[in-house]
Amino acid sequence: MSETITGKDLQRIGWKPGKLLGMAKTAATSLLLDGSDKQTVLNILKDVWATPTNFIDHLILRGLVEAVIQAQTPTSTPSPMALRPEPLPFKVWGTHMIDEGTQQQMRSAMRLPIAVAGALMPDAHVGYGLPIGGVLATQNTVIPYAVGVDIACRMMLSVFPESPSLLQSQHERLRKALLNETHFGTGDRWRPHDPNTPDHDVLEEPLWQATPLLRSLRDKAQAQLGTSGTGNHFVEWGSITVSAFDAETGLQPGQYLALLSHSGSRGVGARIAEHFTRVAAALHPTLAQEVRHLAWLDLDSDAGEDYWQSMHLAGAFAQANHHLIHQRVARAGGLEAFFMVENHHNFAWKEHLADGQEVVVHRKGATPASPGVLGIIPGSMGDNGFLVRGLGHAPSLNSASHGAGRLLSRKMANNSITKHERDAYLKEHGITLLSGGIDEAPQAYKPIGEVMAAQSDLVETIARFKPVIVRMA
Repeated sequence: MSETITGKDLQRIGWKPGKLLGMAKTAATSLLLDGSDKQTVLNILKDVWATPTNFIDHLILRGLVEAVIQAQTPTSTPSPMALRPEPLPFKVWGTHMIDEGTQQQMRSAMRLPIAVAGALMPDAHVGYGLPIGGVLATQNTVIPYAVGVDIACRMMLSVFPESPSLLQSQHERLRKALLNETHFGTGDRWRPHDPNTPDHDVLEEPLWQATPLLRSLRDKAQAQLGTSGTGNHFVEWGSITVSAFDAETGLQPGQYLALLSHSGSRGVGARIAEHFTRVAAALHPTLAQEVRHLAWLDLDSDAGEDYWQSMHLAGAFAQANHHLIHQRVARAGGLEAFFMVENHHNFAWKEHLADGQEVVVHRKGATPASPGVLGIIPGSMGDNGFLVRGLGHAPSLNSASHGAGRLLSRKMANNSITKHERDAYLKEHGITLLSGGIDEAPQAYKPIGEVMAAQSDLVETIARFKPVIVRMA
């Protein structure tokens, strides 16, 4: 290595004498050894001082970046690390269906100094940081892990004028439409240069150029556009039953063919979540162990603004995925929808509490249920789902469950449910399963009827969806 970078070189680009300067010199040496020339290294380190969060994932610079973030965090404000001695009160729906560990996890979240209000939905179970089914309102802050790894995971329902009798008379055509027009699983994608590869205006969003992270994710978005994730994500044909005329939607009483999907922002959302969770953790290094996944970003900070923009772009990408899936599957089935509805969960919204206070409402696996807002609450691969309208209940932060909720962990389900038991359940309910793991068996979930009964004050049911042909990862 013929080139060296001195402390004076670093001071000329903005670094101040002290511990950080020494760390920057060490990092500069490592970058030179890694093959970068002197001017490139100086340009990088100048940017590290100016915008350290852009380099939080850099293997060589990570330690330096975390130290810079901490040094640049204002020390004049009260320390945010002290948790409340007691959690703020919150209401629980379906308490008898929610284990103590989940409720304790929510109590821990309600001890955060930024917490304002919270609620626990009847499908709740233990998650990372915030329970799945947890709703948390905070003050001018956003918690990446309270949104979740699968940012903007969402539901979409298409209703067709045709009778659900097509599920029998055209079973093979509809089955092939699901098999041929959907892709599932980590890393799955449409083949490059395939003339049928989907395209969407979301790829032209200017936000893809807003930050280095988003620029790096544009190609991943293009590769995964119109695909579904793993776990509990699905696309399924079924029948929807409307019991009474609904003036707002125009749905008439009767039974219709329907298509329902559940998926999110794929690798794009996962990378955004991972990146900003590390940024938040670096800002709050002494956060208590039980809430270490709930480190937050101030919305007035550069990092907070970058996350907020990234989250919304992930939401637009997730929405585009669903629209493309429905378009392709419907077209392959020779069908055209006359009614569609969709909703996010795993997202954060700026909303107002009953007292008028503006807050950021995190819904980690919870459905928005403000007055008149439509949403979809699915059951499992073998159980009914529901088209609902929110009733706007303030103590729930205008929220409802996002599904039935897990009764058994994936490991417990794989160890205790047999393929024969799952298949017998599906056969009894008249369901054809094209693909899906034992960990997603209906027996792994809470009874959806009990979940819906526990939240009758949160949503009203407009229609009932019955799955018939199901595809999962």
